[in-house]
Amino acid sequence: MPTCNTTCMNLHLAEISRAVPPDVQIVLVLDNAGWHGSRALRVPANISLVPLPPYAPELNPMELAWLYLKSHYLANRAYVDHDALYEAACDAWNRFTADPHRVRSVCNTKWAHSAISN
Repeated sequence: MPTCNTTCMNLHLAEISRAVPPDVQIVLVLDNAGWHGSRALRVPANISLVPLPPYAPELNPMELAWLYLKSHYLANRAYVDHDALYEAACDAWNRFTADPHRVRSVCNTKWAHSAISN
């Protein structure tokens, strides 16, 4: 997406919803970006949103993923331009997400695991 706003978030939620079998419920952890709590947000029935408390990046599994990407793929490198950085970030993301066990390992948080179990 070229930008982050409610329209893009609605498209993103619709795509996530379509990507899973109909009998699967998705739990999506969100930070406090303005578009995550917009009244115009259309949340599909198979998605449950779990907002994080304000100013708590340590609870956000995505922050853990970015830490991993930066430390394993993106740090201590010089990029020729924005396009090279963008390409490196996309490559890092694709390599990371190609291994579901790695994603679970990196993004696993005790609070999320216990919240889903209850």
